[in-house]
Amino acid sequence: MTPRKRRMVLVLGILAGVGLAAALASKAMRDNVMFFFDPSQIAAGEVPTGDRFRLGGMVELGSIERAPGSLEVKFVVTDFKHKIPVTYNKVLPDLFREGQGVVAHGRLQSGVFVADDVLAKHDENYMPPEVERSLKEKHGGQMPAAETATKTTLVEPGAQPQVVSDVLTVSGS
Repeated sequence: MTPRKRRMVLVLGILAGVGLAAALASKAMRDNVMFFFDPSQIAAGEVPTGDRFRLGGMVELGSIERAPGSLEVKFVVTDFKHKIPVTYNKVLPDLFREGQGVVAHGRLQSGVFVADDVLAKHDENYMPPEVERSLKEKHGGQMPAAETATKTTLVEPGAQPQVVSDVLTVSGS
């Protein structure tokens, strides 16, 4: 084999190796990507079957059920249009509660979302960006009315309602 042919074989071998490495890296990254879906998208069948994904929405009031003597908990995540039942078998975050935004990682099995990890908000005013964006898209660019409120408060005309630490207060104009 002439030196020129040897160089061509070497260059082709290097290109094939780089191409193979790029393909393997691309596949590894694709396998680690986890897409976000809300309950309406799941109800519409947009979720790829068997894949892990993130489910986001609000924990429905009165939906949390704990199994006595175990860590298993069941709750419902909603976007105020559709609801998805969720099961989780680990310790929940301290800030997890009804009426709050949540993002759960896991997969859908027989219509129930089996979560591997549950993330809750970190302060009174925070909602995961994906959940907030999804809820606003479903409700014409605004957060839905407080369907999660636990108390009814009469707001006088001209007063501005404000949420402070989960308590509805009214300030005059």
